[in-house]
Amino acid sequence: MKKFILGLVAASVAATPVMAAAAPQRHTEVQRTVVKQRPNGTTVVKQRAVQQRQVVQQRQFQRAQQYRTNWRKGERFDNRYARNYRQIDYRQYRGLKAPPRGYRYVQSGNDAVLVGITSGIIAAVFGNLIR
Repeated sequence: MKKFILGLVAASVAATPVMAAAAPQRHTEVQRTVVKQRPNGTTVVKQRAVQQRQVVQQRQFQRAQQYRTNWRKGERFDNRYARNYRQIDYRQYRGLKAPPRGYRYVQSGNDAVLVGITSGIIAAVFGNLIR
């Protein structure tokens, strides 16, 4: 019985490199290239598999949001539509007073907008203040 088990172990040790070399792995490399970015925000992406067959898939992605340039008092402020959105400190800019309790200044483009923290309602818009 010992000879039989020893023979199996020796055969498995000898056959392991042969079996590993005999099974080539098939994986496809995918090469993605951005072909064109159009002015309306659409990006065309071509995807091709690099292997024996050349498969080309073409997809178009479109930017989902457009930035707003004019904000008005009483509207709800949504930071997804603000260009260069960030919270600003009133001490760094001339003409801005300390915001009332519950409000903050945010930047949207070159404008400073006074927005309610909890409601998101615009209380004031200071145009072309930030350069």
